[in-house]
Amino acid sequence: MQGILYEESSLFVFVLVTLILGGWAAWMTGRACALTWHGLKVALISMVPLAAAIRFIHYIPPFNGTLLSLHYYLVDLVVLLIFASLGFQFTRTNQMVRQYSWLYKKSSPFTWHKK
Repeated sequence: MQGILYEESSLFVFVLVTLILGGWAAWMTGRACALTWHGLKVALISMVPLAAAIRFIHYIPPFNGTLLSLHYYLVDLVVLLIFASLGFQFTRTNQMVRQYSWLYKKSSPFTWHKK
């Protein structure tokens, strides 16, 4: 997978920076958009600058990655879009079930349906 998903010599850097740091930030952004009743589109658009910030973290001296690489920027962006979508949907499901408990019940952590 090295060279396709990450450029570093170690998978640890990709997991730490993109999945843990970036994924957490993306999840929280999706959660914040859901809590303020914004749409998923706002959360997804917010991932564009966040992906650039994650790319910059890959670039700084401890990791020495490439800053201006469209391929790895898109990889980071796709990962962040997934985390943001999951965070948004998880939070929106909990909102709908909690605030409209007479109408909906949770069918999974990411979906709800009518009672």
